[in-house]
Amino acid sequence: MKKPQTPEPATEEGMTPERFRQWRKSLGLKQKDAADILGLKKRMIQYYEKGDRNGRPVEIPKSVRLACYALAIGIGDFDGARPIALDMPDLAPAAPARPAVAVVD
Repeated sequence: MKKPQTPEPATEEGMTPERFRQWRKSLGLKQKDAADILGLKKRMIQYYEKGDRNGRPVEIPKSVRLACYALAIGIGDFDGARPIALDMPDLAPAAPARPAVAVVD
């Protein structure tokens, strides 16, 4: 699997099917791998990459877009106080990711 790259800024329209596919490929994930890491079925990955389901447009939910971003910067989970590093050495970013939130003691 490839090292993740920092994604380009999002547009107001959200994540397009092309950007979703680029995200998956930039991490070196197969559709099944992306489904597993996002907690989705492979078929949903296919819908997101195609952009429609049975002829109707499919929007990539904000929760999935945020999960894609977190994974791209090496965050594998969040315990409510601080991010937990991605537990896949091949996907961990070269530089440590900055926390998404400030932890206050």
